[in-house]
This record gives sequence, C-alpha cells and structure tokens, in this order.
Amino acid sequence: MTRSRPRDWLIGALALALVQVGVLAVVWWTMTVPAGSDGPSAGEPGSGRPPGSVTTPGSVTTPGSVTTPGAVTTRGSATPPADLTPEEVWIADLGLDAGTLVLPDSTLTDVRATGQGVRSGPDGLVADRLEVQATVPFDDIAAELGGDSEVRAAADGQALVVRTVEVLGRDLTVAATGTVEVEDGLLVVEPQSIDLGGPGVLSRATASVVRRFVTIEHAIEGLPEGLVLLEVDVRDDGFRADLEGDDVILVEGSTS
Repeated sequence: MTRSRPRDWLIGALALALVQVGVLAVVWWTMTVPAGSDGPSAGEPGSGRPPGSVTTPGSVTTPGSVTTPGAVTTRGSATPPADLTPEEVWIADLGLDAGTLVLPDSTLTDVRATGQGVRSGPDGLVADRLEVQATVPFDDIAAELGGDSEVRAAADGQALVVRTVEVLGRDLTVAATGTVEVEDGLLVVEPQSIDLGGPGVLSRATASVVRRFVTIEHAIEGLPEGLVLLEVDVRDDGFRADLEGDDVILVEGSTS
C-alpha cells in the first residue's frame, strides 16, 4: 500500500503534464499559420479584424465606426485633370456634414455638402460642382420678421406665421398660412389665408393692410457665391433648402 502511493502520484503528475502540453499545442495551432502562407484572411481567427472589413496599407479599421457631424469624408475615384500642376491639389469627391453652421448673416442646421472635382489654383479652392442641403431654423425667420413673430410648420406642407401688428392704433393678433416657394433666389412664403380672429368681413378688409407683416422673403446668405437655391420644403424644425452650383469658389485665392 505504501509503495503504490508514489507510483500513483507520479502517474497523476505525468497525466497533468500531458494535458497541459495538449492545451498549449491547440492554442499555438489556432494562433499561427504554416510558414510561407498568405496568413489568415479578414474575419478569420488570428486576423485581429472583424468579418467583412477591408484594410489598406497604413489604414486602421474600427468595428462599428460611424460618421459624426462635422466629419469630412472623401469617396470615389476619378482621373485627375491632365493639366494639374505639382503645386495644385485635386480632390475627386468631398463631403461635409455639420450639425450647425454659423455664418456671418445666418445660421444653418443639419448641413450636408458634397463637392466634385475640388481643385486648388490661382482662383483659390474651386469645386466643379457643389450641392448643399441645409435647414433654416424657424427662429431665425421669426427674428427677421421682428416683433413677437412666431413661425412654425402647418398642415399640408405649409408654414404658419403668428404675430401681433398695430392697425389704426390697435393691436391685432394675425395668423397667416402659406406655401413656401423659391422666387428670384429667395425663400418666400406668401400668405394664402389670414386670420384675425374676428368676423370674416373685417378679416378680408384688414388682410391687405397686414399682409406685408406676415410675408416671408428670406435670402440664405454667407454660403459660397455661385450656389443657387432650387427648392425649399417645410420641416418640423425649419425650412429645408436645396442649393446647387457649378464652378463654386470654396476659398478665395491669394490677391498678392
């Protein structure tokens, strides 16, 4: 009985050692590849990259990465101009997303801009084509109208303007609704109905007097010259504007 105990202990220790060696062999096998092979592909064990990811030399990939407001992205590929000089820079496609864009004369929100064929040169930084979508907040329009004006979305894609105006020495609360349109490059809302809260005869007689106080004519200023306002829609938070232009100067060239 006494002699069997050292033997049993030796057999147990040997079995444990064999198990440890086996585990290490399995781990080593899964972490490595045969010498001279191309290595594990993206998404396979040991690659260090998530399935479906693609990397280029010098690049870094992050699983689940997203574009945040204010980020500048480039995409696509194209042939640079044949006359591009070594001193010039050319970008095939350029995108900009911004939650808020503060301009000298206005503020825009939810801005999305895409440019094609952006090139530096004597005239500055010029885009062959530039498209911009942005929202003009209702508060900015109300401040432009003045007084206690309030602007908000109405039914059927219309806009509502509510404000107090003075007529014949009396204050009247006016509520006007109208459809937004583009006229001569301006964002325009011409009242189609005006409610003064009184009898219909009085409202019709006074409507022509107060119409100018509730008519919106807004110019989107501060963006690069050459952009043309094409379309405007009414959204819950403001007027959504679409602008486009060709040969738009993003940054003026040096005058020296």
